[in-house]
Amino acid sequence: MRQRPQNLLAEAARDYRVYFVEEPEVAQGPPHFRVKTAQSGVTVLTPVCDATCDVLREQRLLVEELQSLLDPSPLVHWYFTPMALDFSRHLPCDLRIYDIMQEPLALGVDQAKFAELEAELLACSHLVFAEGQIQVAAKARSHRHVHWVPGGVDTSHFARARSRIEDPSDQAEIPAPRVGFGGVIDDRIDLDLIASSAKALPSIHFVMIGPIARTHPDPLPQAPNIHWLGRKTYDELPGYMANWQAAWMPFALNDATRAVRPSETLELLAAGLRVTSTAVADLVETYGKKGLVSIADAQTIVPTLKTMLGIQPEGWRQAVDKELARQSRKETWDAMHHLMQAQLKPVQG
Repeated sequence: MRQRPQNLLAEAARDYRVYFVEEPEVAQGPPHFRVKTAQSGVTVLTPVCDATCDVLREQRLLVEELQSLLDPSPLVHWYFTPMALDFSRHLPCDLRIYDIMQEPLALGVDQAKFAELEAELLACSHLVFAEGQIQVAAKARSHRHVHWVPGGVDTSHFARARSRIEDPSDQAEIPAPRVGFGGVIDDRIDLDLIASSAKALPSIHFVMIGPIARTHPDPLPQAPNIHWLGRKTYDELPGYMANWQAAWMPFALNDATRAVRPSETLELLAAGLRVTSTAVADLVETYGKKGLVSIADAQTIVPTLKTMLGIQPEGWRQAVDKELARQSRKETWDAMHHLMQAQLKPVQG
Protein backbone atom coordinates (compact mmCIF):
# COMPACT_ATOMS: atom_id res chain seq x y z
CA MET A 1 0.00 0.00 0.00
CA ARG A 2 1.19 3.53 -0.73
CA GLN A 3 1.28 5.66 2.39
CA ARG A 4 0.84 9.37 3.12
CA PRO A 5 4.52 10.31 2.56
CA GLN A 6 4.58 8.84 -0.95
CA ASN A 7 1.30 10.51 -1.88
CA LEU A 8 2.19 13.95 -0.56
CA LEU A 9 5.82 14.07 -1.61
CA ALA A 10 4.89 13.03 -5.13
CA GLU A 11 2.79 16.20 -5.30
CA ALA A 12 5.44 18.29 -3.51
CA ALA A 13 7.99 17.29 -6.16
CA ARG A 14 6.08 19.45 -8.64
CA ASP A 15 7.00 22.55 -6.65
CA TYR A 16 10.23 21.59 -4.84
CA ARG A 17 13.29 19.43 -5.11
CA VAL A 18 12.39 16.72 -2.61
CA TYR A 19 14.86 14.48 -0.76
CA PHE A 20 13.37 11.73 1.40
CA VAL A 21 15.70 10.18 3.99
CA GLU A 22 14.73 6.61 4.85
CA GLU A 23 15.60 4.43 7.83
CA PRO A 24 19.29 3.34 7.82
CA GLU A 25 20.47 -0.04 6.60
CA VAL A 26 23.54 -1.99 7.68
CA ALA A 27 26.14 -3.07 5.11
CA GLN A 28 29.91 -3.30 4.89
CA GLY A 29 31.89 -0.34 3.61
CA PRO A 30 32.10 3.39 4.27
CA PRO A 31 28.90 5.23 5.24
CA HIS A 32 26.99 6.57 2.25
CA PHE A 33 23.53 7.31 0.87
CA ARG A 34 22.07 4.80 -1.55
CA VAL A 35 20.27 7.01 -4.03
CA LYS A 36 17.13 6.21 -5.97
CA THR A 37 14.93 8.59 -7.96
CA ALA A 38 11.25 7.70 -7.79
CA GLN A 39 8.98 8.06 -10.79
CA SER A 40 7.47 11.14 -9.12
CA GLY A 41 10.85 12.88 -9.09
CA VAL A 42 11.45 12.42 -5.35
CA THR A 43 15.05 11.51 -4.53
CA VAL A 44 15.01 8.65 -2.00
CA LEU A 45 18.14 8.46 0.17
CA THR A 46 18.86 5.39 2.28
CA PRO A 47 21.73 5.78 4.79
CA VAL A 48 23.97 2.71 4.58
CA CYS A 49 26.40 2.18 7.47
CA ASP A 50 28.73 -0.53 8.68
CA ALA A 51 27.55 -2.46 11.74
CA THR A 52 30.59 -1.21 13.68
CA CYS A 53 29.71 2.47 13.10
CA ASP A 54 27.87 4.85 15.36
CA VAL A 55 24.81 4.88 13.07
CA LEU A 56 23.27 8.03 14.53
CA ARG A 57 26.51 9.95 14.12
CA GLU A 58 26.90 8.78 10.52
CA GLN A 59 23.30 9.72 9.72
CA ARG A 60 24.02 13.18 11.09
CA LEU A 61 27.14 13.59 8.96
CA LEU A 62 25.42 12.35 5.82
CA VAL A 63 22.49 14.75 6.25
CA GLU A 64 24.88 17.63 7.01
CA GLU A 65 26.75 16.96 3.77
CA LEU A 66 23.50 16.74 1.82
CA GLN A 67 22.26 20.06 3.14
CA SER A 68 25.57 21.78 2.40
CA LEU A 69 25.04 20.97 -1.29
CA LEU A 70 21.50 22.38 -1.51
CA ASP A 71 20.36 25.81 -2.61
CA PRO A 72 20.19 28.01 0.48
CA SER A 73 16.55 29.15 0.39
CA PRO A 74 13.80 28.28 0.95
CA LEU A 75 14.80 25.16 2.85
CA VAL A 76 12.02 23.03 4.35
CA HIS A 77 12.55 20.27 6.90
CA TRP A 78 9.55 17.92 6.86
CA TYR A 79 9.28 15.39 9.69
CA PHE A 80 7.07 12.31 9.54
CA THR A 81 8.51 11.14 12.87
CA PRO A 82 10.11 13.08 15.73
CA MET A 83 12.76 10.34 15.99
CA ALA A 84 14.56 12.04 13.08
CA LEU A 85 15.40 14.99 15.33
CA ASP A 86 18.25 12.96 16.77
CA PHE A 87 20.31 13.47 13.61
CA SER A 88 18.90 16.76 12.27
CA ARG A 89 17.95 19.12 15.09
CA HIS A 90 21.12 21.20 14.66
CA LEU A 91 20.56 21.98 10.99
CA PRO A 92 19.09 25.39 10.06
CA CYS A 93 15.99 25.64 7.89
CA ASP A 94 13.44 28.23 6.79
CA LEU A 95 10.40 26.12 7.62
CA ARG A 96 10.01 23.10 9.89
CA ILE A 97 6.93 20.91 9.54
CA TYR A 98 5.75 18.04 11.70
CA ASP A 99 3.35 15.82 9.77
CA ILE A 100 1.91 13.37 12.28
CA MET A 101 1.77 9.87 10.89
CA GLN A 102 0.89 7.58 13.83
CA GLU A 103 1.02 7.29 17.57
CA PRO A 104 4.11 5.60 19.12
CA LEU A 105 2.23 2.45 20.07
CA ALA A 106 1.33 1.86 16.43
CA LEU A 107 4.93 2.47 15.40
CA GLY A 108 6.41 0.09 17.95
CA VAL A 109 8.98 2.60 19.24
CA ASP A 110 10.09 3.59 22.74
CA GLN A 111 7.15 5.62 23.99
CA ALA A 112 9.08 7.72 26.49
CA LYS A 113 11.71 8.64 23.91
CA PHE A 114 9.03 9.38 21.33
CA ALA A 115 7.15 11.67 23.73
CA GLU A 116 10.34 13.56 24.62
CA LEU A 117 11.29 14.14 20.99
CA GLU A 118 7.73 14.97 19.96
CA ALA A 119 7.52 17.69 22.60
CA GLU A 120 10.78 19.12 21.26
CA LEU A 121 9.55 18.95 17.67
CA LEU A 122 6.23 20.59 18.52
CA ALA A 123 8.13 23.40 20.23
CA CYS A 124 10.32 24.14 17.20
CA SER A 125 7.92 23.46 14.31
CA HIS A 126 6.28 26.25 12.35
CA LEU A 127 3.41 24.05 11.12
CA VAL A 128 1.85 20.83 12.34
CA PHE A 129 -0.29 18.65 10.07
CA ALA A 130 -2.32 15.60 11.11
CA GLU A 131 -4.40 13.17 9.11
CA GLY A 132 -6.61 12.24 12.04
CA GLN A 133 -9.01 14.65 13.68
CA ILE A 134 -8.35 13.00 17.04
CA GLN A 135 -4.66 13.89 16.65
CA VAL A 136 -5.50 17.47 15.75
CA ALA A 137 -7.54 17.90 18.93
CA ALA A 138 -4.73 16.40 21.04
CA LYS A 139 -1.86 18.42 19.54
CA ALA A 140 -3.77 21.71 19.41
CA ARG A 141 -3.14 22.01 23.13
CA SER A 142 0.60 22.16 22.42
CA HIS A 143 0.81 24.13 19.17
CA ARG A 144 -1.20 27.01 17.70
CA HIS A 145 -0.73 26.03 14.05
CA VAL A 146 -2.17 22.49 13.95
CA HIS A 147 -4.15 21.68 10.81
CA TRP A 148 -6.24 18.69 9.81
CA VAL A 149 -5.12 17.57 6.37
CA PRO A 150 -6.43 14.28 4.94
CA GLY A 151 -4.01 11.70 3.60
CA GLY A 152 -4.73 12.35 -0.04
CA VAL A 153 -5.81 9.57 -2.38
CA ASP A 154 -4.83 8.93 -5.98
CA THR A 155 -8.46 8.74 -7.04
CA SER A 156 -7.85 7.98 -10.71
CA HIS A 157 -5.55 5.05 -9.84
CA PHE A 158 -8.09 3.28 -7.63
CA ALA A 159 -11.10 4.29 -9.74
CA ARG A 160 -9.75 1.87 -12.34
CA ALA A 161 -11.33 -0.80 -10.14
CA ARG A 162 -14.79 0.51 -11.06
CA SER A 163 -14.37 -0.93 -14.54
CA ARG A 164 -13.76 -4.51 -15.53
CA ILE A 165 -10.18 -5.74 -14.87
CA GLU A 166 -9.03 -9.30 -15.29
CA ASP A 167 -8.98 -11.17 -11.99
CA PRO A 168 -5.41 -11.77 -10.70
CA SER A 169 -4.38 -15.41 -10.94
CA ASP A 170 -4.12 -16.02 -7.17
CA GLN A 171 -7.63 -14.64 -6.66
CA ALA A 172 -9.39 -15.99 -9.75
CA GLU A 173 -10.34 -19.32 -8.19
CA ILE A 174 -11.81 -17.77 -5.03
CA PRO A 175 -15.61 -17.92 -5.20
CA ALA A 176 -17.82 -14.85 -4.97
CA PRO A 177 -19.06 -12.98 -3.10
CA ARG A 178 -15.76 -11.61 -1.84
CA VAL A 179 -15.15 -9.08 0.92
CA GLY A 180 -11.63 -7.67 0.78
CA PHE A 181 -9.12 -5.88 2.97
CA GLY A 182 -5.94 -4.12 1.82
CA GLY A 183 -3.36 -2.92 4.32
CA VAL A 184 -0.73 -3.97 6.82
CA ILE A 185 -1.81 -7.00 8.83
CA ASP A 186 -0.47 -6.41 12.32
CA ASP A 187 -1.57 -5.95 15.92
CA ARG A 188 -4.21 -3.45 14.81
CA ILE A 189 -6.22 -6.18 13.07
CA ASP A 190 -8.86 -8.10 15.02
CA LEU A 191 -8.06 -11.72 14.17
CA ASP A 192 -10.89 -13.03 16.37
CA LEU A 193 -13.39 -10.89 14.46
CA ILE A 194 -12.09 -12.26 11.15
CA ALA A 195 -12.40 -15.84 12.40
CA SER A 196 -15.91 -15.42 13.83
CA SER A 197 -17.17 -13.54 10.76
CA ALA A 198 -15.87 -16.23 8.42
CA LYS A 199 -17.51 -18.94 10.53
CA ALA A 200 -20.85 -17.13 10.62
CA LEU A 201 -20.77 -16.35 6.88
CA PRO A 202 -19.38 -19.50 5.19
CA SER A 203 -20.66 -18.47 1.75
CA ILE A 204 -18.71 -15.17 1.83
CA HIS A 205 -14.99 -15.30 1.04
CA PHE A 206 -12.68 -12.90 2.88
CA VAL A 207 -9.64 -11.81 0.87
CA MET A 208 -6.85 -10.33 3.00
CA ILE A 209 -4.10 -8.46 1.13
CA GLY A 210 -1.01 -6.91 2.69
CA PRO A 211 2.27 -7.62 4.45
CA ILE A 212 2.17 -9.35 7.82
CA ALA A 213 4.08 -7.40 10.47
CA ARG A 214 4.07 -7.20 14.27
CA THR A 215 1.04 -9.46 14.30
CA HIS A 216 -0.47 -11.22 17.28
CA PRO A 217 1.37 -14.14 18.87
CA ASP A 218 -1.66 -16.21 17.82
CA PRO A 219 -1.54 -17.64 14.30
CA LEU A 220 -3.64 -16.11 11.54
CA PRO A 221 -7.10 -17.74 11.48
CA GLN A 222 -7.51 -20.35 8.80
CA ALA A 223 -10.76 -21.38 7.12
CA PRO A 224 -11.89 -22.39 3.62
CA ASN A 225 -13.30 -18.87 3.13
CA ILE A 226 -10.33 -16.85 4.51
CA HIS A 227 -7.61 -16.13 1.96
CA TRP A 228 -4.27 -14.52 2.97
CA LEU A 229 -2.76 -13.36 -0.33
CA GLY A 230 0.20 -11.38 1.04
CA ARG A 231 1.82 -8.18 -0.15
CA LYS A 232 0.84 -6.70 -3.52
CA THR A 233 2.32 -3.81 -5.43
CA TYR A 234 0.56 -0.49 -5.66
CA ASP A 235 -0.12 -1.05 -9.36
CA GLU A 236 -1.69 -4.45 -8.68
CA LEU A 237 -4.23 -3.27 -6.10
CA PRO A 238 -7.00 -2.02 -8.45
CA GLY A 239 -7.05 -5.42 -10.16
CA TYR A 240 -7.82 -7.14 -6.87
CA MET A 241 -10.35 -4.54 -5.72
CA ALA A 242 -12.19 -4.62 -9.06
CA ASN A 243 -13.10 -8.23 -8.35
CA TRP A 244 -14.36 -7.77 -4.79
CA GLN A 245 -18.03 -7.23 -4.04
CA ALA A 246 -17.41 -5.23 -0.83
CA ALA A 247 -14.60 -4.32 1.57
CA TRP A 248 -14.04 -4.23 5.30
CA MET A 249 -11.59 -2.85 7.85
CA PRO A 250 -11.65 -5.25 10.81
CA PHE A 251 -9.58 -3.15 13.20
CA ALA A 252 -9.21 -4.13 16.82
CA LEU A 253 -10.24 -1.42 19.26
CA ASN A 254 -7.07 -1.02 21.33
CA ASP A 255 -4.28 1.45 22.04
CA ALA A 256 -2.65 0.72 18.68
CA THR A 257 -5.78 1.88 16.81
CA ARG A 258 -6.67 4.84 19.03
CA ALA A 259 -5.46 7.22 16.32
CA VAL A 260 -5.25 4.89 13.33
CA ARG A 261 -5.13 6.67 10.00
CA PRO A 262 -8.17 6.27 7.77
CA SER A 263 -6.32 6.72 4.45
CA GLU A 264 -6.82 3.14 3.20
CA THR A 265 -10.57 3.74 3.48
CA LEU A 266 -10.38 6.34 0.73
CA GLU A 267 -8.66 3.89 -1.59
CA LEU A 268 -11.47 1.38 -1.11
CA LEU A 269 -14.13 4.03 -1.65
CA ALA A 270 -12.35 5.27 -4.77
CA ALA A 271 -12.50 1.69 -6.03
CA GLY A 272 -16.28 1.90 -5.76
CA LEU A 273 -16.55 -0.52 -2.85
CA ARG A 274 -18.93 -0.24 0.07
CA VAL A 275 -16.89 -0.48 3.27
CA THR A 276 -17.65 -1.84 6.72
CA SER A 277 -15.36 -0.87 9.59
CA THR A 278 -15.15 -1.32 13.31
CA ALA A 279 -15.60 1.83 15.39
CA VAL A 280 -12.13 3.37 15.14
CA ALA A 281 -12.63 6.96 16.29
CA ASP A 282 -11.36 8.78 13.21
CA LEU A 283 -13.21 6.48 10.83
CA VAL A 284 -16.45 7.09 12.70
CA GLU A 285 -15.96 10.87 12.73
CA THR A 286 -14.67 11.27 9.18
CA TYR A 287 -16.73 8.71 7.24
CA GLY A 288 -19.19 6.90 9.48
CA LYS A 289 -21.25 9.93 10.48
CA LYS A 290 -21.48 10.96 6.82
CA GLY A 291 -22.92 7.58 5.85
CA LEU A 292 -19.99 6.78 3.57
CA VAL A 293 -18.79 3.81 5.65
CA SER A 294 -20.87 1.42 7.76
CA ILE A 295 -19.71 0.97 11.35
CA ALA A 296 -20.16 -2.40 13.06
CA ASP A 297 -19.01 -4.41 16.07
CA ALA A 298 -18.81 -8.12 16.81
CA GLN A 299 -22.58 -8.28 17.35
CA THR A 300 -23.57 -6.39 14.19
CA ILE A 301 -20.79 -7.29 11.73
CA VAL A 302 -22.65 -10.25 10.17
CA PRO A 303 -25.87 -8.41 9.20
CA THR A 304 -23.86 -5.34 8.19
CA LEU A 305 -21.67 -7.31 5.79
CA LYS A 306 -24.76 -8.92 4.29
CA THR A 307 -26.22 -5.47 3.72
CA MET A 308 -22.96 -4.27 2.11
CA LEU A 309 -23.35 -6.97 -0.52
CA GLY A 310 -26.81 -5.72 -1.42
CA ILE A 311 -27.96 -2.81 -3.56
CA GLN A 312 -26.15 0.50 -3.07
CA PRO A 313 -28.25 3.16 -1.32
CA GLU A 314 -29.45 5.96 -3.58
CA GLY A 315 -26.98 8.86 -3.59
CA TRP A 316 -24.18 6.92 -1.89
CA ARG A 317 -21.85 6.90 -4.91
CA GLN A 318 -22.36 10.64 -5.47
CA ALA A 319 -21.60 11.40 -1.81
CA VAL A 320 -18.46 9.25 -1.99
CA ASP A 321 -17.22 10.99 -5.12
CA LYS A 322 -17.78 14.40 -3.54
CA GLU A 323 -15.65 13.36 -0.56
CA LEU A 324 -12.97 11.92 -2.83
CA ALA A 325 -12.74 15.18 -4.77
CA ARG A 326 -12.21 17.02 -1.49
CA GLN A 327 -9.48 14.61 -0.42
CA SER A 328 -7.59 14.03 -3.66
CA ARG A 329 -3.79 14.12 -3.59
CA LYS A 330 -3.73 17.42 -5.44
CA GLU A 331 -6.33 19.10 -3.21
CA THR A 332 -4.48 17.91 -0.12
CA TRP A 333 -1.11 19.18 -1.31
CA ASP A 334 -2.56 22.50 -2.50
CA ALA A 335 -4.03 23.13 0.96
CA MET A 336 -0.70 22.31 2.65
CA HIS A 337 1.30 24.35 0.18
CA HIS A 338 -0.89 27.39 0.77
CA LEU A 339 -0.15 27.21 4.51
CA MET A 340 3.56 26.71 3.82
CA GLN A 341 3.75 29.72 1.53
CA ALA A 342 2.10 31.90 4.17
CA GLN A 343 4.84 30.90 6.63
CA LEU A 344 7.61 31.37 4.04
CA LYS A 345 6.59 34.85 2.88
CA PRO A 346 8.98 36.67 5.23
CA VAL A 347 11.84 34.39 4.05
CA GLN A 348 11.06 34.92 0.37
CA GLY A 349 10.83 38.66 0.83
